[in-house]
Amino acid sequence: MKKLNFTLLVLCATLSFSQQKYTLSGTVSEDETGETLIGVNVIIPELKSGTITNEYGFYSITLPEGTYVVTYSSLGLTTQSITVNLTENVRENIRLASDTEQLDEVVIEADVERASIKTPQMSVNTLTAGTIKNIPVVLGEADVVKSILLLPGVTNAGEASSGFNVRGGAADQNLILLDEATIFNSSHLFGFFSVFNPDAIKDVKLFKGGIPARYGGRISSVLEIFQKEGNSKELKINGGIGAVASRLLAEGPIVKDKAAFLVGGRGSYAHLFLPLFDIDNRAYFYDLNTKINWRINERNSIFLSGYFGRDLFSINDSFVNVYGNALGNFRWNHIFSDKLFSNLSVIYSDYYYGLELDFVGFEWNSGIQNFNIKYDLKHYFSDGFQVNYGINNIYYRFNPGKIEPNSPDSGILEEQLIKKYANEFAAYVDVEHTLTDRLRVQYGLRLSHFIRFGQDELNVYANNNPVEFDKSLLIYKGAEPVDVINPGRSDQLASFTNLEPRASVSYIINDDTSIKASYTRISQYLHLLSNTSSPTPLDVWTPSGPFVEPQLLDQYAFGFFRNLWDREFTIETEVFYKGIQNRIDYIDGANLIANNEIEQVILNGEARAYGWEFLFRKNTGKLQGWLAYTLSKSEQRTPPRNSEEIGINNGVWYNTPFDKTHDIALYGNYNLNDTWSFNGNFVFQTGQPTNFPIGQFEFQGLVIPYYGLRNSTRLPDYHRLDIAATLTPKKNKGRNWQSEWVFSIYNVYNRRNAASINFRQNQDTGINEAVRTSIFGIVPSVTYNFKF
Repeated sequence: MKKLNFTLLVLCATLSFSQQKYTLSGTVSEDETGETLIGVNVIIPELKSGTITNEYGFYSITLPEGTYVVTYSSLGLTTQSITVNLTENVRENIRLASDTEQLDEVVIEADVERASIKTPQMSVNTLTAGTIKNIPVVLGEADVVKSILLLPGVTNAGEASSGFNVRGGAADQNLILLDEATIFNSSHLFGFFSVFNPDAIKDVKLFKGGIPARYGGRISSVLEIFQKEGNSKELKINGGIGAVASRLLAEGPIVKDKAAFLVGGRGSYAHLFLPLFDIDNRAYFYDLNTKINWRINERNSIFLSGYFGRDLFSINDSFVNVYGNALGNFRWNHIFSDKLFSNLSVIYSDYYYGLELDFVGFEWNSGIQNFNIKYDLKHYFSDGFQVNYGINNIYYRFNPGKIEPNSPDSGILEEQLIKKYANEFAAYVDVEHTLTDRLRVQYGLRLSHFIRFGQDELNVYANNNPVEFDKSLLIYKGAEPVDVINPGRSDQLASFTNLEPRASVSYIINDDTSIKASYTRISQYLHLLSNTSSPTPLDVWTPSGPFVEPQLLDQYAFGFFRNLWDREFTIETEVFYKGIQNRIDYIDGANLIANNEIEQVILNGEARAYGWEFLFRKNTGKLQGWLAYTLSKSEQRTPPRNSEEIGINNGVWYNTPFDKTHDIALYGNYNLNDTWSFNGNFVFQTGQPTNFPIGQFEFQGLVIPYYGLRNSTRLPDYHRLDIAATLTPKKNKGRNWQSEWVFSIYNVYNRRNAASINFRQNQDTGINEAVRTSIFGIVPSVTYNFKF
C-alpha cells in the first residue's frame, strides 16, 4: 500500500511539473524607426499556437514549460525566429527589419488588411497608409475617408460631401477616433478632403459590426486611426507637393531609442491664384499633427499627441466661415506583469464653428467640447482566455450658438442660445475565449450611464409634449410652453442607463475556412441636428435629455470567410440586420438653425437597415486589389403617437437619405517594375433618395410646387472611373533623397454626376425644367512626393 501511495505521489508530481506554464511577452517594433508594430504574428509552430501584437505593439502568450522556436512575422518585414527556453516567465522585445526584397508596397499591407479566418472578430476592415496613398482621388491628395468608401457597406452622399455612411446609417452615427480622441467633423473644405494627414497615419481600422465592448456612443461604426509615434533612430523628413495642397512631416529622436517626436503639417493654396482671375473669394485649409513618445523603461511609456485644423471659406469678405477640430491626448502605457497591460488616456476634444455675415452685421460662434478620461486593461490569463476591461468618463459642453454684432451700428442684438451640459460614463468587460480548436468566442458587456445636467432655461409643456398635432390641418407643429424654469447646473434634467451586450463567435471549418456570427447592442446619446443628406459645418450637436431619447441599436450579422489558392485570394461575405429605436425625425418645415426650442420640431421614430456584403481580394503578385459589392436597404418611420395622429410621412417606412440599393467598388494595383506602378478604381452607386415635386398649384399669382411621400424619388445613379500612375526614378537607388511622381485622373470619362436636381420655370418658354448641378467632371492632377 505504501508503495502504491508513493507511486501516485510521484505521478502527481510529474503531472504537476509537466503542466507548469510560463508566459512569453514583450513588444515588437520596426528596427529602422523604433515604431511599435500592430498585428505582428507571434507563432509557435510546434504547438500550432500563437497570438498577435496589440495596438501598442505588446504581446503575451502562456505556454507549457519547454524549449520552443518562436517566429515573429509581418509581411514587408523580415521574419525572425528565436529559441526560447521557458523555465520561467520570459520577456523578449523584438525588432523586425524591412524586407529589402519586397518590391510591392501593397503586398506589405496584404496580410494586415486581410480578415483573420480564425478570430471571432467580424465586420472589420483594416487599411494601411501605403494602400491609402495608392488609391486615386480627386486633386491627387491621398484621403482616408475616400479610401474607406471603396469597402463594402460604406457610402457617402456623393462628390464634395462630408462624412460617410456605414450599413445604411447616418454620418453622426460613426465614432471617429484619432489617437483615441473624438473627431466631430472629419472633412476639410466641405468634403473635398478629410482631416487626416496620410503621412502621419500608422493604422486605420473600421468596425461595422461585432463592435467590441470597449467602444460605445455611436451606433453605426467605429473608425479608429492611430498616428505614427515618431522615428527614435534618426531624423527623417517626407512630404508632397500637389496641385492644390502640400504637406511636410518631420520625425526623429529626442533621445535615441528612448524618446521621439513627430510634427506634420498640411495646407492648401489654390486660393492664392484666385486674384489673378479677379476673384475675391477664398477657400483653404490647414492642419497640424504632433506627437511625442518617451519609453521610460520596459514597463512604462508615455505619449503626448495633438491635432489642430482649420478651414476658411469667404465670399468678398462679406461672408466668412471658419471651422475645425482641435484635440490633445496624454497616454500612459504600463505593463503590470507579463500578463497584464494597461493604458490610461486623458483627452480633450473641441469642434468650433464660426460664421461672419458682414452684409447682415453679425458674427456666429458655436461648438462642442469634451473632456475624456479612460483607463483600459488587458489581462492575458492564458493562451485561450484574455479579458479586456476598463472605464471611461466624458464630460460635454454644447454651445448651440452665440450671435454678436460685428460693428456698433449693425442693429443686431447679442444673443446666446442656451448652452447644454452632459456627462457620459461607461464601464466594460470584453472576453476573448478559445473553447476548442474549432470554436472561438468573444463576448462582453458595456454599462453606459448618461446624465443631462441643468441649463439656464428649460421650457415646460402641457403633458410634457413639445410637439402637437393639428387635426384640422393634419400637420405637426411646435407647442407653446406653459412655463420656463431655471434649473441649476448641478441639477439632473434626465438620466439614462443602458446595458449593452456584445457577442461574436467563429467556427473554424479548416485552416482556410470559417463561419462567424455576431450580435451588438449600442446606445448613442448625442445627435446631430441636420436635415440635409450630407453634414454641414452649420449642423449642431445636441445631447439626449427630457425630450430627446437616446438611440438604441440591435445589430445581427452572419458571415462566411475563406482563403483560396494558398491564400492568394480571400472571400469575405456577410449579411446583416440593424434595428434602431428613437431615431430622430423632423416635422415638415422644421427650422434647425439658431433654434432654442429644438424639441418643438423633432419626434422620436425608428429605423432599420439590412443587406448583403461581398468582398473578394487578390493578396499577392504584381496585380492586387479587391472587388466589393453591397446590396442593402435603409429606411425609417415615425408612426403616430395615438389614434388621432397620422405620423410623419403618414407613418409609413420611407428611404433614408443614405439608402443605396447597389454599391460596387473595384480597386486594383499593378506593379509593373521598380519604376512604374499603376492604380485604378471604379465606383457605382444607386442614386441617392430625394424629393421631386409631383405637381403645382397657383396661389395669389404664385406658382407653388407640392411634394409626395418623403424620399420617394432618386437622383441618377452615380459612377466614375479613376486611374493613377506612379513613377519612381531609377536614380533613387543608393541616394538619401527618395522621390516619386504620381499622375492621376479623377473621373476619366467625365461623368457629370448629379449633386442635386432643382426645378425652375424657363423664362423663355414658361415650361418647368429640371437643372442638374454637378461638382466635378474630369480632373487630372500631378503630385510630387519625397523623403530623406
